[in-house]
Amino acid sequence: MTTADAFVHVFEPASAPGAPTVLLLHGTGADEHDLLPLGRALAPGAALLSPRGKVDEHGANRWFRRLREGVFDVDDLIARAAELAAFVTAATRAYDLDPGRIVATGFSNGANTAAALLLLHPDLLAGAVLLAAGAPLQDREPDPVDLSGTRVFLGSGETDPITTIDQARLLAAQLGERGAEVTAREHPGGHAVPPRVLADARRWWQGSAF
Repeated sequence: MTTADAFVHVFEPASAPGAPTVLLLHGTGADEHDLLPLGRALAPGAALLSPRGKVDEHGANRWFRRLREGVFDVDDLIARAAELAAFVTAATRAYDLDPGRIVATGFSNGANTAAALLLLHPDLLAGAVLLAAGAPLQDREPDPVDLSGTRVFLGSGETDPITTIDQARLLAAQLGERGAEVTAREHPGGHAVPPRVLADARRWWQGSAF
C-alpha cells in the first residue's frame, strides 16, 4: 500500500481555516522546494504539498521519462502518474486533507504531469494551474473522462520551443471537451512564466471556489 513516504516531499499545513491544498509539481531539474513561493503567492493560507519527481535525467529531477526533448515516454508517464496519484491519496489521509479540494500547480514537466493526473485520474483534483504545459499523452487520444466542475488555468508561450503552442492548445481542447472549465492565457514569450501571466493566475485563483 502506498504511503505518504513514497515520495520525498514538503508539506506545509494550511494557515487559514477551510483552505484547499495546493499540489506543487516542479519542472525539470528543480525539486520539492522550487514552487513553494508560487504556491504561497497563488493561494495564501492554503496547505502546500510539494513532492519531488523520481526520474533522474542526467542528474535532473523529472516526473517521467522522455525519449528526447518534446517526445515523451507515454507508457512511463501513465505509470508514474498512477504512482503519484496513489501518493496524493495517501498524503490526503496522512495529513487529514479534504480530498475534494486539491488543486495542482505545475510548471513545464510538472504541468504536463498535472495534466496527466486530470486526464487519467479525473477524480483526484478539483482544478489545476498549468504553466508551460502541453498534451501529456501526445498522439494518444485520452479516454472520455468526465471533468465537469474542474477548473483549469493554462499559461502558454506563443514562441515556446519546448512546449509548442499547438500542444498547449491541444491540451486546452482535450480538457474542454471533457467538461473542464478552461481559462487559457497566451503570452508572446517562450518557455517561461511572465509576471502578467502569474498575475492572471492569481486573479483566476481568487475567483475560483476551491
